[in-house]
Amino acid sequence: MNDKIHVLYIDDEDNNLKSFRATLRRDFKIFTAIDADEGLRIAREEEVHVVIADQRMPGMTGTEFFEELVKFNPDPIRILLTGYSDIASVIDAINKGEVYRFIDKPWNIEQIRNSIKNAADIYFMRRELKDKNLKLKKLHSEMNQFVYSLSHELRGPLMSISGVSKLAKMELKDPEAAEYFDMIDSATVKLDDFIYKMLDFYRSTKIDNKISEISFKDVVDQQLNAYKAKFNIDHIKVDIKINQEYVFYSDDAKIRVILNNLFSNSVQFQKADESNKKINLSITVTESEATIVLEDNGIGIEDKHHPEVFNLFSRATQKNVGTGLGLYMVKEAVEQMGGKINLKSVFGESTIFEVILPSMK
Repeated sequence: MNDKIHVLYIDDEDNNLKSFRATLRRDFKIFTAIDADEGLRIAREEEVHVVIADQRMPGMTGTEFFEELVKFNPDPIRILLTGYSDIASVIDAINKGEVYRFIDKPWNIEQIRNSIKNAADIYFMRRELKDKNLKLKKLHSEMNQFVYSLSHELRGPLMSISGVSKLAKMELKDPEAAEYFDMIDSATVKLDDFIYKMLDFYRSTKIDNKISEISFKDVVDQQLNAYKAKFNIDHIKVDIKINQEYVFYSDDAKIRVILNNLFSNSVQFQKADESNKKINLSITVTESEATIVLEDNGIGIEDKHHPEVFNLFSRATQKNVGTGLGLYMVKEAVEQMGGKINLKSVFGESTIFEVILPSMK
């Protein structure tokens, strides 16, 4: 490819074309056309970075030429030459031809040289940005495939290990050996939960919203059953109240991320010496929004940690549980859906999370 800036100049006066080429051919690769039709042909056949057109040409004005050009090639930066003051033509050129700038005739050589260079800078910056956007889209698609493939490949062997461990325990004669299989089961459950966390992290931070109708009762029932299948929470009284009389639209996957991580947080940070452990979940749906409130009587969060609990890998306690991802994912999911989250907590007594989500349809 020629390193020079490629410039197409359209003018119905041959002397202007010759003068333009003679003056600027050392600086740029010049294409010239005597009328708009020839200019359009060249723009189709050649790589052009900057297009300069005279406004007053027979058959087709400069503005009309640009309007036709953008239909098949909107990338070149457009400059219009005007030899008269006509505000209507200027407005028309801006609206229809998306003109970068105007230059009065007769043109000054330094003015037009600088204008071409500035226009070319914009052209190449736009092209670079376009290339980067295409690469980002490709990377995003590949990451989606990678994450889901990885989770599948990891969970398959984990489930096999868990299944074999359970079968082995059923046939064991030595009670002491069962302890080792319990340790295997515990490790596989933790690793499986971490894989789910990674999937939740990706869903809440990297994937665009996918809007569908939400039945909060169905979502909560499914999430609670899935949680109970993995962890024993019989020692915690769970009270759920759902008031949904209106149709609500949102991202199902992100709502599950929110509910799962808030609930998991409440379970993990219960007080060990509390005999009456409680988690209360209430969801109220109006015509325009849903309010999710989750309250527990766990260890609470000190005031000094409130501003940072939603940060990535932040822990508001020395208790060695959790990944430091949960509340970060909740906040990211809430914000991506245009909602807000509020925290109220009394250290040593209780924690309340309030999530307000707008209906997205």
